[in-house]
Amino acid sequence: QVQLVESGGGLVQAGGSLRVSCAASGGTFSSYDMGWFRQAPGQEREFVASVSWSGRSTSYVISVKGRFTISRENTKNTVYLQMNSLKPEDTAVYYCAARFRGATGYGVWGQGTQVTVSS
Repeated sequence: QVQLVESGGGLVQAGGSLRVSCAASGGTFSSYDMGWFRQAPGQEREFVASVSWSGRSTSYVISVKGRFTISRENTKNTVYLQMNSLKPEDTAVYYCAARFRGATGYGVWGQGTQVTVSS
């Protein structure tokens, strides 16, 4: 199955932008829908955004809609999360995840990348 490695996290000021990436290997990337999740200290992991295997369908949690954009390049086996107008409450570890087409849940997870937004 596919393995996932996130990158691109870091420290950014409120109002700034950051793009995190997730590189997949070891599987057929286009067989998977992809998602981004995040977990802030002391909180449960929450869904942020998802993109279908083809890239044609996306969805977002309401708190990031209009600020974050998920995209994928199947030729590069990579999914991205462009984050604009960042807020301190966006601070979290961001995880990418893969869901095999037709499956009900995300079965493969990356190790996460820290995003910190200072006020």
